[in-house]
Amino acid sequence: MLARTVFAEGTPTLQAKGLVQPGYQPLDSDERGLWAVMEHAENELKNSRFLIREGDVNDYIHGINCRLAAQYCPSVRSYVLRTPYFNANMAPNGMMQVWTGLLQLAAILGHETGHYLRRHTIERWRDARSKTNFSAFLGLGLAAAGVGYLGPAADLAVVASLFAFSREQEREADEIGLSLMADAGYSPAAAPEVWEQMLAEFKGSTAERDKSVLFATHPLPEERLATLRQQAAARGGESGERGQKTFRAKLATIRPMLIADELALRQYGRSEIVFDQLLTEDSNDGLLWYAKGEVYRLRNGDGDADRALSAYASALRSGSSPPEVHRSIMLVELRVGSRDRAHEAYNAYAKLKPDAPDLEMLHALLP
Repeated sequence: MLARTVFAEGTPTLQAKGLVQPGYQPLDSDERGLWAVMEHAENELKNSRFLIREGDVNDYIHGINCRLAAQYCPSVRSYVLRTPYFNANMAPNGMMQVWTGLLQLAAILGHETGHYLRRHTIERWRDARSKTNFSAFLGLGLAAAGVGYLGPAADLAVVASLFAFSREQEREADEIGLSLMADAGYSPAAAPEVWEQMLAEFKGSTAERDKSVLFATHPLPEERLATLRQQAAARGGESGERGQKTFRAKLATIRPMLIADELALRQYGRSEIVFDQLLTEDSNDGLLWYAKGEVYRLRNGDGDADRALSAYASALRSGSSPPEVHRSIMLVELRVGSRDRAHEAYNAYAKLKPDAPDLEMLHALLP
């Protein structure tokens, strides 16, 4: 999943009750134990091969977090992980993971910060510990801290469900996150929009609901959307920053990777919705039109060949399509029996990318 809307940097003020103090350190032994588990996981996370290390991306996400968290910024550390699912999570010691399936929105980052400020994780830890074997829970706690690099989505859902917050905790985090956004100068209206977009993507997915990492930890009833809309309107609605152009510029170096990861999920209905939403912000983005064409080419259902070729044509008209669009046109034309057009596409690809490692293999496919 890819980002639709993001925000710039700055310094907000935070006025809320019942929050931890800046520089908070745990006093109770059980909370100190949880922090120790998370600190160990954070040290492992720093060496993960899935950690995104591009400076622009990390600096940008950290800047958003600091603008939201204000005086809590020194306690917040963000890590961007190459995991193509929509999720972010924050440990009680201030370690935040942002998965590349999310990579967006102060609305989500503010929501996770809200969990941290209200110490929801330690509440969940104590509740779950009272209901399960402590040693087993400790092991799952360590795993949960590193869910961005664990593996199959089903496993992630099991771990995520262990730390699922209550509906009341989710409401509190929503309210705090939206307040952080408004105080930081971001558009409050973006918060309900994020959840609306995410719900549309989920409905377009063929994955089963109980295997969704996001829904394991973030229930999304209609009541939640209605409440967010009301709160956003009360805090200024559309006023504030969104910063789409800045965001796209910061992620330029990893956008092809994000698109490839999204397509690799093979949730083509959802991916089509994702790319359509992104194209509403920039209808002349050649990379996105190419990605949309790939959805149809890979799905290969009735009428998808024509849909793919139409999307590839839009990519070429944009003037910003990747060379690979010609390779994909060749493959579709071969599939529908258009030999001459397949040769033309192959020649165009070879001209634009003469060192492409797949040229010999593609040439062997030509009749």
